[in-house]
Amino acid sequence: MGEGDAGDKTAKDTVKLISAEGFEFLVDYKAACVSATVKNMLTSQGAFAEKELGEIRFPEISTPTLEKVCQYFYYKLRWANAPSKDIPEFKVAPEMALELLMAANYLDM
Repeated sequence: MGEGDAGDKTAKDTVKLISAEGFEFLVDYKAACVSATVKNMLTSQGAFAEKELGEIRFPEISTPTLEKVCQYFYYKLRWANAPSKDIPEFKVAPEMALELLMAANYLDM
């Protein structure tokens, strides 16, 4: 494998999610695809910027909310096939619940 091949592989294995404030989260591709919306943005037909650049901007999602969303992506991957009695609670602060619910609805997760 050449040097360019390794760079391409790394770029396709991760996705950059950008919050309203411009904070960037580098997330594994599989984790990001927990969200049906993100998955559709990255796999749809055509030359869309999100697919080409491997980055998605969320101008309506704040940094703390997007951080919690990214945590949930990994939580969902980790516990997706575990027996329900073994799954730990995904803790959300009450003051964050409404904004997180709206983000989850938009992200279809």
